[in-house]
Amino acid sequence: MDTNELYEHGRARFEHAAARRLLREKYQAKLIFAHAGGMWCAGPELLALLQAMPVDGDVVILDLYQNPVRVAASEMRHLTFERWQEQMTAWLIEHEEIAAKR
Repeated sequence: MDTNELYEHGRARFEHAAARRLLREKYQAKLIFAHAGGMWCAGPELLALLQAMPVDGDVVILDLYQNPVRVAASEMRHLTFERWQEQMTAWLIEHEEIAAKR
């Protein structure tokens, strides 16, 4: 490899890493949603917490800003899982496009 090829290879790897980082930030922001007067981040932690809660009735949990909020457990579980799955699917599609370009 000559110097020019090394430079291009290094540049392509840097651009790929930057694109992946940007993609992560984009979808992390899309995981945040408002519900029942609180702000939530659909993620494994919230999903696990909601899975441990009773199915029917209201529960009180802390939102992103550490405020206690009363929510309907089943509705919150459904909304969180729906948001999570929607964004993860979109993220996967874009990630595969970036990987194919590499």
